[in-house]
Amino acid sequence: MRNRRRRAPDPYDGILLVDKPTDWTSHDVVAKIRNYFKLSKCGHGGTLDPLATGLLVLLIGKGTKLSDRIMNGDKVYEGTLHLGVTTNTQDADGEILEEKDASHVTREMVENVIAEQFMGPIEQIPPMVSAIKKDGVPLYKMARKGQEIEREPRKIEVFEFDVLEFENPLVKFRVKSTKGTYVRTLAFDIGNALGVGGSLDALRRTGSGPLSVDKAYTLDEILACDRETLCEKMILLEDLLK
Repeated sequence: MRNRRRRAPDPYDGILLVDKPTDWTSHDVVAKIRNYFKLSKCGHGGTLDPLATGLLVLLIGKGTKLSDRIMNGDKVYEGTLHLGVTTNTQDADGEILEEKDASHVTREMVENVIAEQFMGPIEQIPPMVSAIKKDGVPLYKMARKGQEIEREPRKIEVFEFDVLEFENPLVKFRVKSTKGTYVRTLAFDIGNALGVGGSLDALRRTGSGPLSVDKAYTLDEILACDRETLCEKMILLEDLLK
């Protein structure tokens, strides 16, 4: 009977936690790391918008098999809601569509709206500027052509939603929710619920499942490595599966 030899663990099978800088797409980060270190397989475990910073989980080698596990984990974000400003993308990257006076809005009013309408299982209508596809076409491509189509609401669940700072018209908050939550849509919907409109000024992902941005490395720190020292910054597959 022929002995089957098991392949020794590859030092590049695992995940790498990156603190994504603003203005980089998630795809940009993956392409940079993959090409710089000549990795055969490299993906990510959940998109961050270009505006957003924070935890981006890179899946490397056999670590790509953990994609569903990483993507299905609950997410934690910190963000800034800008009351009174509505944009066509629901965040600061878009064109301003409307501005309203929000000076009468208090912290208590914001916290009450969140507690009454944006906690637990809720539905949200995804924004037009998103990667969701309709008949194979991403919505953001339709949005670029000025098209807007009817979108089905999606079920999400918000577990925690705390106001961290209130300095009208800016509201800093932390939210923990299920995968697939559009935080900029939360900002948009809260602004509308208060009658003044709203958009997302800043967003930072601080957690994904059990993984924290506190353990992530900046791109500069990662690109200062060579192929050998990159391994020291990775969480190896065998450790993740323990």
